[in-house]
Amino acid sequence: MKQLTRRASLTVAIAAGSLLALSACGGGDIKSADTSGDKKCDTTVNMAVNPWVGFEASAHVVGQVISEKLGCKVDYKDLKEEIAWQGFGKGTVDVVIEDWGHPALETKYIQGDKSAIDAGPQGNIGQIGWFVPPWMAEKYPDITNYKNLNKYADLFKTSESGDKGQFLDGDPSFVTNDEALVKNLKLNFKVVYAGSEAALITSFRQAEKQKTPLIGYFYAPQWFLSEVPLVKVDLPKYTEGCDAVPAKVACDYPETELKKIVATKFSESGSPAWDVVKNFKWTNDDQNIVAKYIAEDKMSADDVAKKWIDANPDKVKAWMS
Repeated sequence: MKQLTRRASLTVAIAAGSLLALSACGGGDIKSADTSGDKKCDTTVNMAVNPWVGFEASAHVVGQVISEKLGCKVDYKDLKEEIAWQGFGKGTVDVVIEDWGHPALETKYIQGDKSAIDAGPQGNIGQIGWFVPPWMAEKYPDITNYKNLNKYADLFKTSESGDKGQFLDGDPSFVTNDEALVKNLKLNFKVVYAGSEAALITSFRQAEKQKTPLIGYFYAPQWFLSEVPLVKVDLPKYTEGCDAVPAKVACDYPETELKKIVATKFSESGSPAWDVVKNFKWTNDDQNIVAKYIAEDKMSADDVAKKWIDANPDKVKAWMS
């Protein structure tokens, strides 16, 4: 999900009141709370969807507002992060609704060819880190300090990690600092990739259920943390600039204010969809509600988006202003 210029126990809970509101709101008509006035469009908005469910939740909620309230067509495109940015100048991507901070891409596409602009924060606060399942933190309390990890490295050995402990990452397209951290902190571990967000979640769920050792990369906002409250491992404290040179990173990830990146042409198009994207903001809890229903309850992203929109008319009205 990005390099954090992105993601003590960390638990992200799904707000009970919001869940009740979502469950009780029924299928309602999304147009019943329409505040768009005469703002209508008949253009297509190309919405990137990066490969994690929180992004999907944000994209489909914004997409539903744009399509149902404004009349725009929304084309959702499943793309890795860097590929999505390449689409700004080609006219194939208009919106990246959840960016975790990509300095190199910003230099190339925002400061460089000026095909993209920073459209401001979208409300979520991202945190990346190293985590273990709760049972391990309870049985080995000192494992949450990185200085003690080598003592436990043998516990994490797998066929893929050989004579080193396995450190599990997610989708290979997520830009992380983990290989540099393992090297620079002199840890006897090897980074192995689960392959996807879903596979990473399955691994942590099984590790907690079966009481098997696991250490890996994870992040918030993420609905799964309300099911299994993963425990964060303390790495050397983040300080400004400590991650400036990727190969030399030896510090924790910072918290990141997630933001929206859009194509410059889209921002200058006069489309009312641009106003919605520009004004869009919601919270970690908002995203977790929608993401949980998509990932765990297997509801379609569009159906869940409509339910959330119907349950939160005041927030939607602010985006339409």
